[in-house]
Amino acid sequence: MFSPSAVVTTPPPQRDRGGLTDYALISGMSGAGRSTAAAALEDAGWYVIDNMPSSLLTEVADVVGRPGSGQERVALVIGRGGGQVEQALPAIDELRARGHRVRVVYLDAPQDILVRRFEGTRRRHPIAGANVEEAIVDERRLLEPIRDRADVVVDTGQLNVNQLRVRILELFADELDTAMCTSVVSFGYKHGVPLDADLVFDCRFLPNPHWIADLQPLSGVDEPVRDFVLSQEATGPFLDRVVDLVSSLLPAYMAEGKSYLTIAMGCTGGRHRSVVLAVEVARRLQAGGAAPSVFHRDVDR
Repeated sequence: MFSPSAVVTTPPPQRDRGGLTDYALISGMSGAGRSTAAAALEDAGWYVIDNMPSSLLTEVADVVGRPGSGQERVALVIGRGGGQVEQALPAIDELRARGHRVRVVYLDAPQDILVRRFEGTRRRHPIAGANVEEAIVDERRLLEPIRDRADVVVDTGQLNVNQLRVRILELFADELDTAMCTSVVSFGYKHGVPLDADLVFDCRFLPNPHWIADLQPLSGVDEPVRDFVLSQEATGPFLDRVVDLVSSLLPAYMAEGKSYLTIAMGCTGGRHRSVVLAVEVARRLQAGGAAPSVFHRDVDR
């Protein structure tokens, strides 16, 4: 289970949006990190309301939208009890119809990890069931409608507290009304493919620096590993094709109204090849006019 972090984030300056509000709706599985996500946004200057009844979403909008309220960024944490999900969906549509920006983030994790988190804390699962596993299955079914409506699904299964905080802050770092938030994530296949990945590219066809004595203790953020990976004959053509494909897809995703795009680069352990290529893909996309963030999920494993 996630616990509070000591990381302190300086709140960015507020901006005038003509009386409109940015809303972040945080939902997802119990034990997947909703409280950690809420704390990260609160540290970043968001006004956070935890476990608020979904039926009050539009009423809250009326209050925070009043002149002089000073609340331009509001994060709402919603769960699955008492009709929360059913009431949340029409409220989201109503807020968007009023012109507010609403981003829905759903936090998830594999079944076995959620079970271990609850067993580790000995907390009772909020969904009544014969055992924890059955309760998690029931909760996942109840939350399916809002998961289907989420702008981004974040897989917290392999993230520690600080990594989740960084991921959440990256998702909400855009202070301008950009059309789509793009992330490039490096990962290791042996730790699992990220559930929130939209496009996945396998980098394991390249020679593995893990088997080179001088490079094994380093990672893809170190220059010797970067030079080794980029010097391989197959690297350049691979990067060219990946960037060409992604660049051609970006306008289509934006035309469909997609708010978030996660591009995942994977190697065996997530420490060497995928790290180098994730940085390089992001650099090339940035040179083409995009503004992707980079997140290395497994580089410290």
